Amino acid sequence: MAPIQPEILWAQRSSDTEPERNVVFLTINAPELDPDYHLSVEGNQLTFRGKTHQVDNSRGTASTIEPKEYECTLTLFADATERSRALSGKSLQVVLQKRDAKQEYWPRLVADKGRNNRIRSNFDLWRDEDEQEDEDDDKADQFGGMGGAPGGGMPPGMGGMGDMGGMMGGMGGMGGAGGPGGMDFASMMQGMGGGAGGAGGAGGMDFEKMMEQLKASGMGGAGGAGFGGAEGDDEGEEGEDDDEGPPPLEEA
Repeated sequence: MAPIQPEILWAQRSSDTEPERNVVFLTINAPELDPDYHLSVEGNQLTFRGKTHQVDNSRGTASTIEPKEYECTLTLFADATERSRALSGKSLQVVLQKRDAKQEYWPRLVADKGRNNRIRSNFDLWRDEDEQEDEDDDKADQFGGMGGAPGGGMPPGMGGMGDMGGMMGGMGGMGGAGGPGGMDFASMMQGMGGGAGGAGGAGGMDFEKMMEQLKASGMGGAGGAGFGGAEGDDEGEEGEDDDEGPPPLEEA
């Protein structure tokens, strides 16, 4: 099997003051590329070799991918170094750092002015030279492993539900919407059975005790959220024009 040159899509950004914006984006289209491929960038010489493995489509939703061998050596327009890369089932994405910090774009990817039918512009990433500062670069920031929050997951302090006890405990002094005192969430949680078991189970919520706690805290009063029934609603209408402000802080 004779090696062939893969299709290469490219785009670029330029800057004479921000190295992170002085880059070239390359997409080497080689579906199902084996991880033992070779890629090197030395000066203005880029070399790539790799093989793809066959993928048989058993569901008939896509064409079968035949194994191929790829190889190419490109003389880039100017010197560059590899910054990052990311391999997927469809392609190999590579970000090159231009060695010379200039505001001007490269006029083409390779030094040779002749046309190469296997090299095309990546219009999903392309920005005109005079527009590169004016548009959001989200796609470019995520290209080739450049961006993304490492590890993912929830931000610090937003861990498992085990933190909820401390958070709820710290809310014990919150004043009820219309009552003079704060809601004692710790007592309320105790009245709920101390767990989140199924309704009616050994660890189920005791809603009667919970409602008593809510009423005692003033949630069923003038500014309640409907917990106090019709009386709370009527009282809330009568006191709508009052503007007495929050209750005074209790002395320690």
